Amino acid sequence: MFRYFLYLSFKGTQYCGWQKQINASTVQQSLEEALSQILRTSTEVTGAGRTDTGVHAKYYVAHFDSENPILSENDFIRRLNAVLPPDIAVFKLRQVRNDAHARFSAIARTYQYYIETQKNPFTTEFSWQIHYKLDFELMSKAAGFLTQVEDFTAFAKLHSNNTTNICKIIRADWDIRGYEWIFTITANRFLRNMVRAIVGNMIDVGRKKISLDEFEAKVLTCDRSLASVSAPAKGLFFIHVDYPENIFHLDVEN
Repeated sequence: MFRYFLYLSFKGTQYCGWQKQINASTVQQSLEEALSQILRTSTEVTGAGRTDTGVHAKYYVAHFDSENPILSENDFIRRLNAVLPPDIAVFKLRQVRNDAHARFSAIARTYQYYIETQKNPFTTEFSWQIHYKLDFELMSKAAGFLTQVEDFTAFAKLHSNNTTNICKIIRADWDIRGYEWIFTITANRFLRNMVRAIVGNMIDVGRKKISLDEFEAKVLTCDRSLASVSAPAKGLFFIHVDYPENIFHLDVEN
């Protein structure tokens, strides 16, 4: 058996997230159907993590197994992209160890959230367009505070059955490029709806609806009911996932 990491991007607008669901269109289902057609056998894929309905990905990783080696990466990607829908694209294939896992082998994941502070008809599907004044310095301080805590119950989706709400935030910061504001966050793991909940609360800080002290208190109380409304899914992108190099060393028998 041969295991491969498949690198892809997708526009999440028309999908109910990554995870397969009954009577719902998902990225995982579309990818499995396309792979099964190309490999001519039923093929399951495992993703690097869940994404919510409407969330996009610029750089996402999933793994699958094949009974036979794939001899030409370029030809395989070309044929796979030909049968995938237009809003899903594969750009890389890499063989990995048979015990490598797209989700459990990941050591860090990165998301970005996009905000437009001026009306832009070309980004309505890919950003939260906000037309009130925001305080960049306050929002940056709120983001920096996230790296100092580990319990993110305040931003966890209610009744999501998490085994733990402990996450290690490695990076959290805001950047401004013209009218575009970009929030980047990297962590070892994320809770469902966590990034969107964080962004929604930081926007309240930026609007001065709540103070920085109140934001920090919300995080430390670990009470989700105190948090603000989550940011819309359309502005959120999964942009990277990191893995240890040893999973690419094929020193196991295939």
